[in-house]
Amino acid sequence: MKTPSRRLLRAVAAIGALAFAGAFTLGASAQPRADETSPKPTIVLVHGAFAESSSWNGVIRKLEAQHYPVIAAANPLRGVKSDAAQVGGLVDAVKGPVVLVGHSYGGMVISEAAKNRPNVQALVFVAAFAPEEGESAAALAGRFPGSTLGPALAPPVALADGGQDLYILKDRFHDQFAADVPARDARLMAATQRPIAQAALGEAASAPAWKTVPSWFVYGGQDKNIPPAAQAFMAQRAKAVKTVVIKSASHVVMTSHPDAVARLIAEAAATTH
Repeated sequence: MKTPSRRLLRAVAAIGALAFAGAFTLGASAQPRADETSPKPTIVLVHGAFAESSSWNGVIRKLEAQHYPVIAAANPLRGVKSDAAQVGGLVDAVKGPVVLVGHSYGGMVISEAAKNRPNVQALVFVAAFAPEEGESAAALAGRFPGSTLGPALAPPVALADGGQDLYILKDRFHDQFAADVPARDARLMAATQRPIAQAALGEAASAPAWKTVPSWFVYGGQDKNIPPAAQAFMAQRAKAVKTVVIKSASHVVMTSHPDAVARLIAEAAATTH
């Protein structure tokens, strides 16, 4: 067999180097970080229980069309403090101001994660819990009548550490969680729902960031997870800069009404300039 010429070997090495450089560039560009030269804050979206990051897709499209850098964080749904630590680490990696947005249980997380992070300049609660110190998601949901979540839950799934994971029954998901979303989309959401550790719903909050960081609220009048009366109470208690109520909306108001939710987030973001 003929030995390859040095010229051929050099050509192969050059092609390999170009391929490696291309792969590295593609990987780097895929990382979700804010443009350091951008005058706009980074929007960090935190999903809640029984949802996942794609529940924000419609909102992301609207915000990116306005040139906002957006990151949809993966919320572990294991516990308020541990989840907040993970989201907080993501916030620490962002250069420049941040608007933290939480849905449902995600409100518990952003209330904790924003503390002692001066780059978080606004909080937006989307059908979300805004707890006072010592309150849990479970306690807040039961403070006012109207939640029908309990009977819609599947039997708990036992975990290796002795805890339990909670899911919504698939045949109850559409009516309970996403009644104003098309049935075919709700079926996909039911199949991809992220479980929450039962202990997370009972974990008490520490002193919340909404006492020092300006807050905005939006929720649906037909929410069956967190009673609208509870959300009105929390928004008033937090002295919300603005509260938007969409009368026909379900618990996943960000999925069914992305325009209104994105508009409120953009309003909050505008105050950070």
